[in-house]
Amino acid sequence: MDIQFKGEHLLPGQIGQFFIVLSFGAALLSFISYYFATTDDVGKQNSLWQKLGRAGFLVNLASIIGIGVCLFTLIYKHYFEYHYAWAYTSRSLSIYYILSAFWNGQEGGFLLWLFWQAVLGTFLIFRSKSWERPVMTVVAMSQVVLAAMVLGVEVFGQRIGSSPFLLLRQSMEAPIFSNPNYLEFIKDGQGMVPSLQNYWMIIHPPTLFLGFASMVVPFAYAVAGLWQKKYKEWVAPAIPYALFACMILGTGVVMGSFWAYESLNFGGFWAWDPVENASIFPWIVLVAGLHVLIVFKNTGHSYFTATFLVLLSNVLTWYSSFLNRSGILGDTSVHSFTDLGMFWQLVISIFIFLGITIWLLVSRWKELPITKKDEDTYSREFWMFVGAVFMGLSCFHLLVVTSVPVWNAIFHTKMAPPSDIIKHYNVIQSSFVFVIVLVTGFSQFLKYKKTDVTKFFVITGSYLLIAAALTALIAYTSGVYKLNFVFVLAMWGSVYSVLVNGKVLADAFKGKFKLAGSAVAHIGFGLLMIGALISAGTSKVISINNTGEAYNAEFAKEENPRENVTVYRNQPTKLGDYTVTYIGDSISSPNHWFKINYKKIDANGKITEEFTLKPKVQVSKGTMSASPDTRHYLFSDIYTHITLTNAITPTEAGTESAEAAHDADNDDKNYDAPVSHEVKTGDTIRYRDGYIVLTGLNKEAKVQNIPLSDSDVAIGAHLEIVSNSNKYSATPVYMIKNGNVFDFARKVDDAGLKLRFSKVIPEHKTVEIVVYQQPESKKKFVVMKAIQFPFINFFWAGTIIMVIGFFMSILRRKRELKTV
Repeated sequence: MDIQFKGEHLLPGQIGQFFIVLSFGAALLSFISYYFATTDDVGKQNSLWQKLGRAGFLVNLASIIGIGVCLFTLIYKHYFEYHYAWAYTSRSLSIYYILSAFWNGQEGGFLLWLFWQAVLGTFLIFRSKSWERPVMTVVAMSQVVLAAMVLGVEVFGQRIGSSPFLLLRQSMEAPIFSNPNYLEFIKDGQGMVPSLQNYWMIIHPPTLFLGFASMVVPFAYAVAGLWQKKYKEWVAPAIPYALFACMILGTGVVMGSFWAYESLNFGGFWAWDPVENASIFPWIVLVAGLHVLIVFKNTGHSYFTATFLVLLSNVLTWYSSFLNRSGILGDTSVHSFTDLGMFWQLVISIFIFLGITIWLLVSRWKELPITKKDEDTYSREFWMFVGAVFMGLSCFHLLVVTSVPVWNAIFHTKMAPPSDIIKHYNVIQSSFVFVIVLVTGFSQFLKYKKTDVTKFFVITGSYLLIAAALTALIAYTSGVYKLNFVFVLAMWGSVYSVLVNGKVLADAFKGKFKLAGSAVAHIGFGLLMIGALISAGTSKVISINNTGEAYNAEFAKEENPRENVTVYRNQPTKLGDYTVTYIGDSISSPNHWFKINYKKIDANGKITEEFTLKPKVQVSKGTMSASPDTRHYLFSDIYTHITLTNAITPTEAGTESAEAAHDADNDDKNYDAPVSHEVKTGDTIRYRDGYIVLTGLNKEAKVQNIPLSDSDVAIGAHLEIVSNSNKYSATPVYMIKNGNVFDFARKVDDAGLKLRFSKVIPEHKTVEIVVYQQPESKKKFVVMKAIQFPFINFFWAGTIIMVIGFFMSILRRKRELKTV
């Protein structure tokens, strides 16, 4: 007999699931209709098949919006009977993170991808003109593949996709679900992982998925061109879309890099994590393909290479998704999702796009416009082709090493990645970078088809010498020369590229403005590489532990103990050129903020610089997640994060209730043996970390919630405390009430003290102050790591400039299309 569950909100989930099925069916209808419009209705204007294709795609878009509304309803209203809402949200999440919870899970990520691809497809319906039918056939087919990822229905006992509207009781087995009132026991969801509760979670995934979605458009044009045997015609309209895809995906990747640098405890902007690597596979290949497309458009050379790279870029988009979402990188990446049972579905998706690529290239091979004449060695097209080849090799190296878990799964081997994986990637990728940036420089001095060789060598030689001099200066001042020689070569090529493209940009302002976009993009890439080489290669850990203090074995698994320093609260510690003090902390759930004060003091004891950083720690389910804070300078950053702390609860110093005073009396075990001092006003009490001065007595002291009669006495001792150059005050109280003696201690947590006013000695005109001092082991502390990143702003500035260059190039190519 079926259980009648109470309190479940089934309607929004049922509507959402209806829209999922509708979106899949509409995409399938659109794909089939556009296919027949392309094959059977050639030459017919606004054929029935084309109208059906358009209608199906627009219904697909509307259905996806409906899915989004239903899913957001579950999340916003905390319907925890749904697995997605329970797994990724909680009642304590702010509205911003409730919004970002939409794409927190795998299903939400696919929906975001599906939405952006639907938006782009709708744009193409109205703007692609004669290319609409074949291009939209490919886009609609891609929508079918994506929609299947969230379908969540069983066919012949096999579940296809994973629906975000799956009920909690359907997703897991537990005794609680035998109770019709099980929802009464589910008061909250699991919530969002603390590290994801960041504003970058709101803007990075939408940008990245727009980049992934946009990769299908140049792919669709390439497929359409081969399919319709319009081998040359597809290139010009595809270039603006390829530029757009490179711009958006590149922006999304760098947003992730900035998120890691600013908010995640990865120790920098790029860690060569497998999922990070996978995200740039399609970008590298499409950038290479874009350059060869331009070569073909201008010279007719390298058609096959251009087409192959454009097609491959979308295949790699799906392969990247497979690496991230299949669970195969679960043991090698901190970013990857667990498998939702879509492993083989993702594999099939890759082979769908790979199969189309291979079939079209093989079947059309004899008809492809391949030139018989080789490019001139001193022509621009030859060296742009060479640059594209090296970009392809760069991607191939990343792909092979990143895919070690895949090779192990396929061949049942136990291959391991290189022992020092970061050094491995840095050295080999820097070698590729040297060639690539060198080509982006001297190819600007080359002409298409034929170049004056003598003039070329004179000009490029001059710029190479100037770049060499500047590189020597930069390498010496930054310390890059101490690194692998390949780093210096890559630096030389990057400086050279910036100089040459700077000249091209200057010429653009003299009338050759059509060259401005590529020059700006190349300048940005050169600056990006300069910043990456210096900051990653010469970053310096300034929190060197020279105390001999060791940490436990569990800590050492994640962190290098030599690069982490223990800083006790209000106890200054020397860190490189700085004196660092942990001065306090505060809690704003789920964040625990720590105030780390930095001071630079000259030989005369004068403070020449001072600032406070506020790294934070989030504790969830017993796991500590740290986020850094960074001091930005024009030419360097000081990056700080907490790696360990014993200060995980809020301090309540100065509480004046009798209950708090009673609790304070019961925690004597947290202090060393008390020491009594008989003092009078103006006297000083010395203790380990400083001194205490009795500045006066208040004979009308009050204690909260304790009323006093005329015969009662309450005296407060005004104490000024100086601890490690920091000043505090406290007023412990001595009380006689109803003939009984009480005293109310005061704690000064920042100084590690508890102070009692325990006795009045009238005959000596003195009072007794009892001092409890925390042992070093009980004092609040943080273990922190601080890293100095020099010239990191070149990396960020280069990224922004490169994106601007892509945008300028898009505008140029769109203008060219209008004039054709």
